[in-house]
Amino acid sequence: MPENHVEPKDRSAAHSLLRLWPYVKPVRTRLSGAAAVAIVASCLGLVIPLVLKWIVDGPVAHHDPGGVWLGALYLLLLGIAEALLFGLRRWMVARPLAGVEASMRADLYRHLQRLPVAFHDRWASGQLLSRGTTDLMLLRMFLAFPLTFLLVNATTILAGFVILLVQQWTLGLVLLAPVVPLVILCSVFETKYALVARKAQDQVGDLTTVVEESVLGIRIIKGFGRHRSQALAFHGLAQRLRGTELEKARLLAGIWAFITTIPELAIGAALVLGTIQVADGGLSAGTLVAFLSTALALRWPVESIGFLLAMSQESATATERFFEVMDVAEETDTAGDASAESSGAPPGTDGMVFEGVEFRYPDAEAGSVPVLTRIDLRIRPGETMALVGATGSGKTTLTALVPRLHDATAGRITLDGADITAMPREQLRKLVSVAFEEPTLFSATVGENVLMGAEGAGEDDLRRALSIAQADFVHDLPQGVDTQVGEQGLSLSGGQRQRLALARAVVGQPRFLVLDDPLSALDVHTETLVEAALRRVLESTTAVVVAHRPSTVMLADRVALLSEGRISAVGTHQELLRSNAEYAWLMSGAESALPAEPTDYEAAEDTLAAYASGDGARAMDVPAEEGSAR
Repeated sequence: MPENHVEPKDRSAAHSLLRLWPYVKPVRTRLSGAAAVAIVASCLGLVIPLVLKWIVDGPVAHHDPGGVWLGALYLLLLGIAEALLFGLRRWMVARPLAGVEASMRADLYRHLQRLPVAFHDRWASGQLLSRGTTDLMLLRMFLAFPLTFLLVNATTILAGFVILLVQQWTLGLVLLAPVVPLVILCSVFETKYALVARKAQDQVGDLTTVVEESVLGIRIIKGFGRHRSQALAFHGLAQRLRGTELEKARLLAGIWAFITTIPELAIGAALVLGTIQVADGGLSAGTLVAFLSTALALRWPVESIGFLLAMSQESATATERFFEVMDVAEETDTAGDASAESSGAPPGTDGMVFEGVEFRYPDAEAGSVPVLTRIDLRIRPGETMALVGATGSGKTTLTALVPRLHDATAGRITLDGADITAMPREQLRKLVSVAFEEPTLFSATVGENVLMGAEGAGEDDLRRALSIAQADFVHDLPQGVDTQVGEQGLSLSGGQRQRLALARAVVGQPRFLVLDDPLSALDVHTETLVEAALRRVLESTTAVVVAHRPSTVMLADRVALLSEGRISAVGTHQELLRSNAEYAWLMSGAESALPAEPTDYEAAEDTLAAYASGDGARAMDVPAEEGSAR
């Protein structure tokens, strides 16, 4: 099960959250206004104790019922004003913060599309999904509530203590006594909670990965009766997440208990001392009522500190996780506006050339053997070259280098004389079209999936591509080419998906075509029809075709044999059958019986002799007298 847990960087929550500023900056005026409204609303709550003091020391002390009713009206108006201002604050932040979240999500998605394939090979999809959903939701909630109320509550507490000290400074000092222990507790809590919050959010990503894989692989799970083991795996991860969430709850409960208890003790002490002072005549009853009312009004701002700190830490972690992805370098073009036409030979004069190409995966250990070593190969303009080799020999990796899904570690690849690294990727991928062995379709219509292969292609191109790929079955679907394809095209058969992927590759009539075993999922009859149509396409393009079967090899003009990451032989199908034992073994379907040492083919002499005499070719329905693969 893939995990992508990045060690958290040693930075404060404030430092992490400051990275959100570019997204917040466009709406800063609205957020500042909302914060100002909230501060005014909160401070109105501190006026209420002053009205109570006036009522107690005035109308109540002078037995004036009319004054009491007037004071009650003042309290009612203050309460209504406070409620309306808090409602206004909520309205002011809702739209801009939804826009901030949408902007961050769009940037993340756009960035993911531009990251190298190697990045996506390393990262679990669930981790990326959780960063684009759960983490961004946390950030929106932080900007809407904790960010504002950390400022509002700090201002309210400061204003409240000023009022308390003005009313009775001795009692105010009693309430200030818990400040030092509370600051120490909050600092310790912040450090511990940051680690647990990060662990929980990473575990959510793991859980999301399992859910996604289980949904996409439901046919495998059901087919092999593995629902119980999958459920156990999910249960194990869910239990880990539950334990982490309980740890978060324990930390939050602990800080909440201290933050609640310590101020309550201070208020109790102030009440006792204040009552003694009232009894001694040193303090009016109204002042004591106002003092205690102000202290009680400050309870929520003080008690919410733990809750707000917890949300801030989770948001800081979410920010780190978001920027862990955003900080990964995108694919870069070494030449800004070079093009195939301007940087080499004119179209169709030099074909596809591999010069000393080597490749090693980015995460490979230093000094490890490259996947591809010293690949030198030229595919002439208009020629089709079949790549043949045992499983793991590097065929698919080599074809992935042409559209720069990976970049060669050494050497270079040219298309009509132009080095592909000197082309913008967008330009390169308009020249080169690909069809992979595993056909991937998207949750869109059949037509949209095919037309994805060429920007600007029209209905005529669509019909032609479907005809070449023998994908006329689409006309029998409920809405024809407008039929929605389910997730990953699982509503279609493997052969149907492969034909649509082939249609997508040829719809733009590309100058260069890369096909990775494009006919592997087709039945014999359909394969024959597709081959006949595909030959016409291959006549007008320069193509590389990964082949595992003689029938696919027969589409090619020449064959390149790839062995252990090297080109060991190049020739026509018949030439290699007669001269190369390894190729004969591969074409005979006896790949599993290949000798352990590539050069030890004495055991294959009889088979090779059979091919030389034409018996082997006849066994595969290949005319022995053919001089070329076509």
